[in-house]
Amino acid sequence: MIQSMTGYGKAVCELPNKKVTIEIKSLNSKQLDLNSRIASLYREKELEVRSSIAAKLFRGKIDLSIYIESQTGEKVAQINKQVIENYYEQLKEIADAIGQTDRTDFLRIIMPLPETVKVEQQQLDEAEWKQVAQAIDTALNNIVAFRIQEGKALEADLRQRIALIEGYSLEVPQYEQARIDKIRNKIQSQLDELVGKNNIDENRLEQELIFYIEKLDINEEKVRLKNHLKYFIETIENEEQPGKKLGFIAQEIGREINTLGSKANEANMQKLVIKMKDELEKIKEQILNVL
Repeated sequence: MIQSMTGYGKAVCELPNKKVTIEIKSLNSKQLDLNSRIASLYREKELEVRSSIAAKLFRGKIDLSIYIESQTGEKVAQINKQVIENYYEQLKEIADAIGQTDRTDFLRIIMPLPETVKVEQQQLDEAEWKQVAQAIDTALNNIVAFRIQEGKALEADLRQRIALIEGYSLEVPQYEQARIDKIRNKIQSQLDELVGKNNIDENRLEQELIFYIEKLDINEEKVRLKNHLKYFIETIENEEQPGKKLGFIAQEIGREINTLGSKANEANMQKLVIKMKDELEKIKEQILNVL
């Protein structure tokens, strides 16, 4: 069974004072290309998250988002009591020194001063992270399920197009004898016109025709094409991540089809070759999205 590299997975982790949402999207890529947007509270766990993603998704352009909807926010503001007391003592001392003993609004003066309020980053709670990690795993399972579902559609399409190429290749033999006869008659006609029918050595002509026709023989190409098509299907059925391998096999299928086309010299065979090429191009496009 094959998987698509296109997928989407989402999970939500409900915590006492916050809601954590995890979204994972993937598109096709030659290797694992991970772009992450992780809330600062969980940033220290990024390597752990990346390892989990690599273990399940293997390849693709991955976008990961982990964001928090919190009642208190990620940062907590606290009044710095010691700093305020220091400011107060200094201001009171100055007020007494200059005779301003009736001043009682020191707090209004002090609070805008530096470091009276300190903002602390929330510390990650391991019990909380355990729940978030489970939600990440759920999102990963969801995207894998999505990829498998997409992979089924991809596999059905690939099998259908391989079957079409095989069907077109089976139509080729019916035109081979007519092709050979056409070549033979064309050469015979040209020789008759150039040197005259009575001046031709028939035995020598037959030998030359056999040599020429052998150069246009396509039996090896047909056998190799058949084997490549069979190997393509076997790879789909037996490989866990067949995408790259299927790409190589498609290249070999293309070589045999191109050789058939160059040797065809017959209109109906050329039409079949064009149809095979058309299906192969569609296969190559689909393979780009196969894991």
